[in-house]
Amino acid sequence: MGTWTGARAFEETILDASEGDEQAFSALWRWLNPSLIRYLRVVAPGESEDLASEVWLSVVQGLRRFRGDDGAFRAWAFTIARHRVIDAARRRSRRVVDNISLVDSDAPPAPDAALEADARWELEACLDVIRSLPPGQADVVALRVIGGLSVPDTAAVVGKSDGAVRVLAHRGLRQLAEQLEPDGSVRS
Repeated sequence: MGTWTGARAFEETILDASEGDEQAFSALWRWLNPSLIRYLRVVAPGESEDLASEVWLSVVQGLRRFRGDDGAFRAWAFTIARHRVIDAARRRSRRVVDNISLVDSDAPPAPDAALEADARWELEACLDVIRSLPPGQADVVALRVIGGLSVPDTAAVVGKSDGAVRVLAHRGLRQLAEQLEPDGSVRS
């Protein structure tokens, strides 16, 4: 895929991480986790952090068996993520959840809380627009745009043909374009 940057080759980083090198694993996490979290925030709002933890646990458990380049790793991780989302939906359907906030109200504010709040609000607004799509389109658009997966990788993750993925992505992006004003704001 050609997206891996850094002093060491991707394959060396995978090998080192699979042998317990914390720096190598940290490099993988820093590289992939932001897009993984964004994807999960589209398909499983409110559970993204927990599901990401489950994904990374599965990645750690399967890292020794993984073979491939950075694109294959990205597709593998997003496949795991999609399976965790499906598992979470099954669990939710079987139980009632209390919505208790676990936010630490005594935590210190970010260095520039106003800028961070604006950035989070903008990101959440973007994710809300993607969430407004029909579920199949939202999933494919999130995997392609946020996850950075190719059409074949996305097709493998969602279990559809390449053509179906292209159609879903095209329809979703067209619908998103219709919702946006020329300045990028969402039409009311």
